[in-house]
Amino acid sequence: MGTSDIFKYFLISLLILYILFISFPTHLSTFDLMSSFKSINNKPPNSNSSASSSSPTTLRHVVFGLVGSEGSWHHRRRYIESWWRPNATRGYIFLDRPPTGDLLPWPDASPPYRLSENLTAFLQETKAAVPFAVRIVHAIMEVFREADDGNLRWVVMGDDDSIFFVDNLVDMVAGYDHRKYYYFGAPSEFIMSNFWFSFAQGFGGAGVILSYPLAKALAADMDNCLRRGAQIISADHITMVCVADLGVSLSPHRGLHQVDMHGDISGFLSAHPAVPILSLHHFDHVDPIFPATDRAEAARRLMKAAAADESRMMQQTICHHKQNHWSLSIAWGYSAHIYERMMPRWILQKPIETFQAWAGLPRPPPQFLFNTREPSRDACEAPHLFFFREVEKTPNRTLTIYSRAAPRGLPVCWWANSVSADNISEIRVLSPPTKRTEMDRAECCDVVLEGEKAEVTFRECFSNDTLAV
Repeated sequence: MGTSDIFKYFLISLLILYILFISFPTHLSTFDLMSSFKSINNKPPNSNSSASSSSPTTLRHVVFGLVGSEGSWHHRRRYIESWWRPNATRGYIFLDRPPTGDLLPWPDASPPYRLSENLTAFLQETKAAVPFAVRIVHAIMEVFREADDGNLRWVVMGDDDSIFFVDNLVDMVAGYDHRKYYYFGAPSEFIMSNFWFSFAQGFGGAGVILSYPLAKALAADMDNCLRRGAQIISADHITMVCVADLGVSLSPHRGLHQVDMHGDISGFLSAHPAVPILSLHHFDHVDPIFPATDRAEAARRLMKAAAADESRMMQQTICHHKQNHWSLSIAWGYSAHIYERMMPRWILQKPIETFQAWAGLPRPPPQFLFNTREPSRDACEAPHLFFFREVEKTPNRTLTIYSRAAPRGLPVCWWANSVSADNISEIRVLSPPTKRTEMDRAECCDVVLEGEKAEVTFRECFSNDTLAV
């Protein structure tokens, strides 16, 4: 081939490349073009009719798989019944043996029950280190098999003392493509729990959320998965390992709470971040979260507030009353604090460490995956404590009322110009009646004092609002 022929071949090649280039959208890169060609022959099959649906995700597309025991269900069912919606919520409680006593006839307010499969032969074959852990993981397959009816998009696994905020959870998963592989969960709040097991696993009591294709793949590989993980002592760790074997990693979500703590967790709950709360776990291992209640009553009171507005539930809003030099911190639907001093947000956003570490001997800090404040008897740092009592909802606003827990028993803050808040017996919070959907910025609030009551009005922040002090 002569030089002129080579030159002609080169020009023709350039012309062909140019025609191909202008035939594709200009926003695609070379990598995108290659991926487009490859995807034609590599699209995953859709064997489920709902998986190919573009309709909005609703509660009917979500199934809950709760694992517990017959012995504990007699009292723990009250926690689940606080949020369960008969004839609306889909799911099952898996028991180790048939119900007895006050569980007969089976309560209408409880999820329908199923007996966990008899895994005796499998456990003997694999010499499983912790049989109960195998039963929990195996329940993923059992609930998937029960619920795969053409409408299933998401599988949520939890324990028999897991409290879920159903509307927030549905809103959360609705923002993701259920046809893709997702493994949502949360680490433990206690650092050592993550160190002992894994920082990359979802702790199951807080809730593990699996998209349809991932749940289907786990169910199909369940026996092999459990054989590979038979010597692992934690169900959550086995689940993470099996998910990892399918090429999927954890997507952490800050609204899921394992509650690996003991004692009074009010300090933790009163500083919830600006993200919709999805779950709370370990109600049996912490004090009742409201004063002068038992745990079941506390769960019902919490869900009473949630029924009015889950989108704001627990989220911390901070504002100041400059005339009295007060700072107010409101955990919507749960608690309200008044400080007799102007305090910056970055301090108030740290939970007060009213709670104890989950396990082990006392250790040097850090104990938790978040910064904390030590409880204080300093009159300028110790808050006046109020807790949610009742809610009223109208078309124009939602009113939540918080009552004082007890006298603070401290003098007035020594800070210049501070004013005592001892006379305040009630805090009334007015919030918009509409669901809050944008979480990029906290709400602002204005405070008006009326005798023994403080009235706080929530609103969207103006563009020039600054909350610095």
